Amino acid sequence: MMSKPKVVKDYDKLDVEVQEQIKLQYPYGFDRYLVTFKNAEGKFVSALPFETEERHFLIRMTQQKAQDIINEDDDYDDDGILKVEIKEEYEEKFSDDDIEDDMDDLPDESDDDDPDYD
Repeated sequence: MMSKPKVVKDYDKLDVEVQEQIKLQYPYGFDRYLVTFKNAEGKFVSALPFETEERHFLIRMTQQKAQDIINEDDDYDDDGILKVEIKEEYEEKFSDDDIEDDMDDLPDESDDDDPDYD
Protein backbone atom coordinates (compact mmCIF):
# COMPACT_ATOMS: atom_id res chain seq x y z
CA MET A 1 0.00 0.00 0.00
CA MET A 2 1.40 3.39 -0.97
CA SER A 3 1.33 6.18 1.54
CA LYS A 4 -0.12 9.54 0.61
CA PRO A 5 2.28 12.35 -0.22
CA LYS A 6 2.70 14.94 2.50
CA VAL A 7 2.34 18.54 1.38
CA VAL A 8 3.24 21.64 3.37
CA LYS A 9 1.63 24.71 1.84
CA ASP A 10 0.27 28.16 2.66
CA TYR A 11 -3.53 28.47 2.80
CA ASP A 12 -3.69 31.15 0.10
CA LYS A 13 -1.75 28.92 -2.33
CA LEU A 14 -4.25 26.05 -2.08
CA ASP A 15 -6.82 25.36 -4.78
CA VAL A 16 -10.21 26.87 -3.98
CA GLU A 17 -11.80 23.41 -3.81
CA VAL A 18 -9.29 22.32 -1.16
CA GLN A 19 -10.00 25.51 0.80
CA GLU A 20 -13.73 24.72 0.64
CA GLN A 21 -13.14 21.19 1.92
CA ILE A 22 -11.04 22.59 4.76
CA LYS A 23 -13.92 24.90 5.71
CA LEU A 24 -16.24 21.89 5.88
CA GLN A 25 -13.85 20.05 8.17
CA TYR A 26 -13.24 23.13 10.34
CA PRO A 27 -16.56 25.04 10.37
CA TYR A 28 -15.68 26.80 13.66
CA GLY A 29 -12.33 28.14 12.54
CA PHE A 30 -8.78 26.87 12.45
CA ASP A 31 -6.82 28.35 15.35
CA ARG A 32 -7.60 25.69 17.97
CA TYR A 33 -6.59 22.87 15.61
CA LEU A 34 -3.08 24.03 14.77
CA VAL A 35 -0.18 21.65 15.35
CA THR A 36 3.51 22.46 15.65
CA PHE A 37 6.32 20.70 13.77
CA LYS A 38 9.95 21.26 12.80
CA ASN A 39 10.48 22.27 9.20
CA ALA A 40 13.47 21.34 7.01
CA GLU A 41 15.53 24.17 8.54
CA GLY A 42 14.84 22.89 12.06
CA LYS A 43 12.51 25.78 12.93
CA PHE A 44 9.20 25.23 14.65
CA VAL A 45 6.23 25.99 12.42
CA SER A 46 2.50 25.87 13.17
CA ALA A 47 0.09 24.40 10.66
CA LEU A 48 -3.43 23.12 10.20
CA PRO A 49 -3.60 19.38 9.41
CA PHE A 50 -5.93 18.36 6.61
CA GLU A 51 -6.27 15.14 4.66
CA THR A 52 -7.83 14.39 1.28
CA GLU A 53 -8.05 11.05 -0.46
CA GLU A 54 -4.85 11.92 -2.33
CA ARG A 55 -2.71 13.89 0.17
CA HIS A 56 -1.88 14.78 3.75
CA PHE A 57 -1.64 18.56 4.06
CA LEU A 58 -0.01 20.70 6.70
CA ILE A 59 -1.23 24.20 5.95
CA ARG A 60 1.23 26.71 7.37
CA MET A 61 -0.32 29.42 9.48
CA THR A 62 0.18 31.15 12.78
CA GLN A 63 -2.64 31.42 15.27
CA GLN A 64 -3.08 35.08 14.26
CA LYS A 65 -3.15 34.16 10.55
CA ALA A 66 -5.75 31.45 11.28
CA GLN A 67 -7.96 34.04 12.99
CA ASP A 68 -7.40 36.59 10.20
CA ILE A 69 -8.39 34.10 7.49
CA ILE A 70 -11.72 33.45 9.23
CA ASN A 71 -12.36 37.14 10.01
CA GLU A 72 -11.76 38.14 6.39
CA ASP A 73 -13.69 35.26 4.79
CA ASP A 74 -17.30 36.05 3.86
CA ASP A 75 -18.16 32.33 4.20
CA TYR A 76 -17.92 32.76 8.00
CA ASP A 77 -20.27 34.81 10.15
CA ASP A 78 -19.25 37.47 12.69
CA ASP A 79 -18.78 34.73 15.32
CA GLY A 80 -16.30 32.84 13.13
CA ILE A 81 -18.72 30.04 12.26
CA LEU A 82 -19.22 28.76 8.72
CA LYS A 83 -22.57 30.07 7.48
CA VAL A 84 -25.26 27.40 7.22
CA GLU A 85 -26.03 28.07 3.55
CA ILE A 86 -22.32 27.89 2.65
CA LYS A 87 -21.90 24.66 4.64
CA GLU A 88 -24.86 23.11 2.84
CA GLU A 89 -23.54 24.25 -0.54
CA TYR A 90 -20.11 22.71 0.11
CA GLU A 91 -21.63 19.52 1.54
CA GLU A 92 -23.65 19.13 -1.64
CA LYS A 93 -20.63 19.90 -3.80
CA PHE A 94 -18.40 17.36 -2.06
CA SER A 95 -20.99 14.72 -1.18
CA ASP A 96 -20.06 11.05 -1.47
CA ASP A 97 -22.97 10.62 -3.89
CA ASP A 98 -21.15 12.80 -6.41
CA ILE A 99 -18.04 10.66 -6.03
CA GLU A 100 -20.10 7.50 -6.52
CA ASP A 101 -21.74 9.03 -9.59
CA ASP A 102 -18.30 9.79 -11.01
CA MET A 103 -17.28 6.18 -10.33
CA ASP A 104 -20.25 4.98 -12.40
CA ASP A 105 -18.67 6.65 -15.43
CA LEU A 106 -15.46 4.64 -15.12
CA PRO A 107 -14.96 1.55 -17.30
CA ASP A 108 -15.62 -1.82 -15.73
CA GLU A 109 -12.24 -3.06 -14.48
CA SER A 110 -13.34 -6.67 -14.79
CA ASP A 111 -13.24 -6.33 -18.59
CA ASP A 112 -10.44 -8.67 -19.73
CA ASP A 113 -10.36 -7.31 -23.30
CA ASP A 114 -7.45 -5.04 -22.39
CA PRO A 115 -4.18 -7.00 -22.85
CA ASP A 116 -2.37 -4.67 -20.37
CA TYR A 117 -4.94 -5.30 -17.65
CA ASP A 118 -3.61 -7.41 -14.77
